[in-house]
This record gives sequence, C-alpha cells and structure tokens, in this order.
Amino acid sequence: MHDFHTHTFLSDGVLSPIELIRRAIAVGYRTMAITDHVGHGNLEYILKVLIKDCEVANRRWDILALPGVEITHTPKDEIDGLAREARAMGARVVNVHGETIMEPVEPGTNSAAVRSKHVDVLAHPGLITPEEAAIAAGNGIFLEVSGRKGHGLANGHVVATARAAGARLVLDSDAHESGDLMTRAYAMKVARSAGLTEADATELLDRSPFELLKKLGIAR
Repeated sequence: MHDFHTHTFLSDGVLSPIELIRRAIAVGYRTMAITDHVGHGNLEYILKVLIKDCEVANRRWDILALPGVEITHTPKDEIDGLAREARAMGARVVNVHGETIMEPVEPGTNSAAVRSKHVDVLAHPGLITPEEAAIAAGNGIFLEVSGRKGHGLANGHVVATARAAGARLVLDSDAHESGDLMTRAYAMKVARSAGLTEADATELLDRSPFELLKKLGIAR
C-alpha cells in the first residue's frame, strides 16, 4: 500500500509519528506521507518533528516515510505562499484540505490549490468543478479519492470529474488512528465504490502512487 495522507497527534490524530509509521508497516504499507494539519502558526514545529521521525524510520525500517503537510482551513489567498514555505522547510508532500462537503472550507480553496505549483495533492475536493479539475490536470496536481468516512461521500463525483478532465487521481486513507490505515482489499472496495472498474481501480492503487512519487522527484 501507498498512502499520501495521514495524521498524528501533532494535529488531530491519536498516534505519535513513529508509532503511526510502525503500525502502517504492520498493515503492509510500503510508502506513506504524514501530513498533519498546518497553518502559518504551527508549520515550522510540525515539520521539524516529522522530518526527524521519518528520517529515523527510513533508516531503520523497510518503508519510505515522507514528512508532509495538509494546509487546512487557511484563507484561500494564503495557500500558495504557505505551500511554498512548507516546501522550503522540507515538506516532501504538500496537500491542501479541499472543499469537502463535510466542513465549512472557504469557497475558492479548491481553485487556489490547483493553481499553486507548490501543491501536490488536493485532498477530498468535494464537488470540484470541471474547470478546477482541468487546471489540476494542467498543473500535475493529484485529486484525492478519500478513504475517510464522510469525506469519501463525494468520491464518485471526484472520479468522474477528474477522468473527464484528464486529471490524475490518488487514493489515500486520511488516517487519524491505526484503524483508519487501509489494507489493499479495503482500498480496492473504496475505489470500486467510487465507480471505477476493477482494472481502473487496480491501476489507481498500483500506478498512480508511482506517478505521484515521480512528480515529487522520488525514485521507488
């Protein structure tokens, strides 16, 4: 499994970074990004901790653990600058908390995220528009199929809109505790439930993560 969206107790998860990584290994993960919620105030602190724990895990265990961020409920006009700052501080993966139908995310967040060259993944983008999906496609930004309860309610719309626009998709857990980490069997069910055929779901799980890693400049 490859998963580019998880959380620890540094934001609203329940496990420490190193424990989350260890439990992900036990489930069968090969690659994971820890992407705790950030704004301007906590960005530096969170990345400092994640970078250190990911370095230790990568040195001692058979996993690629990437320190990252999820820019969350940040004013839309601040997203590009904060994403650039996160990258400069060492974030290997930069996600933006999209306009999920479950939360009062500022309208325009999806648009701001897909226009930023510093963003990698637009997480749970909800009712993303065809125009936004087309911009994401042009800028190489991945749109997330979400394994998270509630956030995944719009997966069918996200998949259909992304595929019509030629945008890339990635399937992530948005894990906040160990029980949220996905087995391959469960991830396949999430993908199929979003309207993908078995062949397309297999491609989403097996090919898309490596396309994202290539975008990040990481060989795996």
